[in-house]
Parts: sequence; C-alpha cells; structure tokens
Amino acid sequence: MPSPRRTIEGRPLGSSGGSSVPGSPAHGGGGGSGGGRFEFQSLLNCRAGADPACARLRASDSPVHRRGSFPLAASGPAQAAPAPPPEDARMNLNPSFLGIALRSLLAIDLWLSKKLGVCAGESSAWGSVRPLMKLLEISGHGIPWLLGTLYCLLRSDSWAGREVLMNLLFALLLDLLLVAVIKGLVRRRRPAHNQKDMFFTLSVDKYSFPSGHATRAALVSRFILNHLVLAIPLRVLVVLWAFVLGLSRIMLGRHNVTDVAFGFFLGYMQYSIVDYCWLSPHNVPVLFVLWNQQ
Repeated sequence: MPSPRRTIEGRPLGSSGGSSVPGSPAHGGGGGSGGGRFEFQSLLNCRAGADPACARLRASDSPVHRRGSFPLAASGPAQAAPAPPPEDARMNLNPSFLGIALRSLLAIDLWLSKKLGVCAGESSAWGSVRPLMKLLEISGHGIPWLLGTLYCLLRSDSWAGREVLMNLLFALLLDLLLVAVIKGLVRRRRPAHNQKDMFFTLSVDKYSFPSGHATRAALVSRFILNHLVLAIPLRVLVVLWAFVLGLSRIMLGRHNVTDVAFGFFLGYMQYSIVDYCWLSPHNVPVLFVLWNQQ
C-alpha cells in the first residue's frame, strides 16, 4: 500500500489531529525508513536554503535577529548591494607627499616670518629701528620711482639718457602691473602682526604675495648695474640696498619670507623681459617723438 503524502512537517495530509510529538509514528520518528529519509531530506533542503519558509524560520530564530542588531527583509526578493561610489567621490584618506611638503613649508614660513618681525611695532624687540625701516620702505615704493623717472626723462637732453630712462619707466610700469595681477589672483593676507600704516597703499596692497618692494628692488638694482657705469663701492651699495629693502619687509611684518623670496625672483625675471623688449628710437620711434629735433 503506498504511503500517504506528507507535508514539510512530516504529518499525513488530511490529518486533523493536534500537534505531533517528535519520535512518534505520526511524526515519523519510529516509522519506517521512508519517513526518516523524508525528514532528513527536508532538513538538508532547509540548510541549503531551497525553501524560503525554512530560511525565514532560521533567520527569525537566530540570536542576532532577536537582538535587533539589523533588520532583515521579511519577504520578497533579496535587495541588491549598493553600488560603490565613483573613484572621484571617495575620500582620499592618504594625503600625497606634495601636500604634506607644502603644508610643512607654509608652517615654517609663518613661524620664521613671525620670528623675524622684530620691528612690527614700537613695543617689539627692535622697535627703535622701526623709523629707519619705514624710511627704507619709502625708498622702494613705486610712486617715488615713477615720479623720479618721469622728471629725469623730461629733463634729459641726450638720446642715450632718454632711451635708458624710457626703458626704466617701462620696467616700473610692467612691475606694477604684474604684481597687481598676481596679488589679485593669489589673495594671500598680510601677516597678522602687520600694522596698517604703510605709505600710499592701493586696493591690491592689502594682499601679501608677492612683495612689490622686493620685485622693484631686484628689478631696479639689476637695471642700474647693467646700464650705469658705477664704481665698485657704489655697485656693492646698490646690491646691499636691494637686500636690506627686502629684509625690512619681513622685519616690519609687512610680508612673509616666501613673499620676499618670490618677489626677488620675479623682479630678476622682469628685467629679462625688459631687456628682450628693449625700446629704442629704431623699433618704437613714436615714443621718442617729443624729443625729435628738426
């Protein structure tokens, strides 16, 4: 006689009795080998996850689910794992060597600039030398150099002198333009210990990088050394003036060390531009028409 079909629980279909006890003939514990094999196969199917009901039953009985550590989906298809974020949206937890080097250089620059700002105020370590440093500041300002060059150009009576002064005026205007553009782009604030008592400042002079006095000192000193015949002591004095002028910008607290260093480099390169685009009556005669003798 064929055995009746059983459900997953192992009870015969159509039985209306109560709950069966494990090991009883109804449950299959003491029956034939067919019932035992069926229960063993059902257990394997549950472990393999073939039956969703068994999988949900095991998940609900697990201690992790009972503690409520994370919610599990009760029904429906399994949700797909979220896609990883794109490479550019991930946080870079390992900074590059270049970034670390730049931050270290900036920290050293700020620390050294504050240490060298010994004339930043009257109460500073070298506060008594502050008037002399401010006099050096005026000697490197762009306005006195522009006005002095224009006056000498108008009073000059030789073609060679006019040519040199015309190119010096061109160099000063180029210096003002380049420094203003770079300051407007970088927008680096002046040191915190700087006092706002500078001589004739413009809108871009509230920024620090680069130092306009340093660029002008390097440009003018190189221009003078190449186009004026001077004795050795005077040439040394010109170089010393340029160096002390740049140092005074740090001592007064106007600029950081890197502002002055880049200013010297920029002024040195500006003279190369002026020398390459040298103005003369042969290539730009319209600029010398005021001194054209009939």
